[in-house]
Amino acid sequence: MKEKRLAIFDVDGTIFRSSLLIRLTEELIDEGIFKPDAAARYQRAREQWLDRVGTYEDYIKGVIRAFEGNISGVKYSDFRRVAHRVVAREKGRTYRFTRELVRALKKKGYFVLAISHSPKLAVENFCKTLGFGKVYGIMNEVDAKDRFTDKILFPELIFDKAKILKRALAKGGLTLRGSVGAGDTESDIPFLKMVDRPICFNPNEKLYKYAKRAGWEIVVERKDVIYKI
Repeated sequence: MKEKRLAIFDVDGTIFRSSLLIRLTEELIDEGIFKPDAAARYQRAREQWLDRVGTYEDYIKGVIRAFEGNISGVKYSDFRRVAHRVVAREKGRTYRFTRELVRALKKKGYFVLAISHSPKLAVENFCKTLGFGKVYGIMNEVDAKDRFTDKILFPELIFDKAKILKRALAKGGLTLRGSVGAGDTESDIPFLKMVDRPICFNPNEKLYKYAKRAGWEIVVERKDVIYKI
């Protein structure tokens, strides 16, 4: 059986023009499913980032703390309902470059894989409309009462994107020959190092500096202009 070429994409900031984790956390707070004071964990960092005196990394770390500090005890059915609503509203808010790249690669017969640190339930629904073959994302344990705990399943895998890629390859039928990868932060470096065509899309400073040293492709989409650096 002929092996299929592989394309790997980060989602938040690479395909989606925001973060599914941020949108989901905000919606869970608005619904009263998360505590009202959950936003206090990231509000100051958000304002500092918007004012460009703080970093996006600090902002997203605050959102992660808010999510992890409130997910325990949440009903799976409530979480699923909110996640579906968020995706239904946000699914069209994608970057043109990566959206069209996914479509072009699928037409060429590539198997397209998404690797994200947002909750898998939201990522899977979001990526379904784009035709992804497989999605990896954060999963929390669900207890006997169908409620989430704060335990993240398979953390040793999900927080190492290179391990995820190796796992996908180990199942057979896929090859890295002619492979393509796209990401926007330094957490994507491990899998970008493995592909034949690494693309740093709207990279943060750490990924940008690494990409310049490595001679990787850097693409920026700003307003209605797409250009390479």
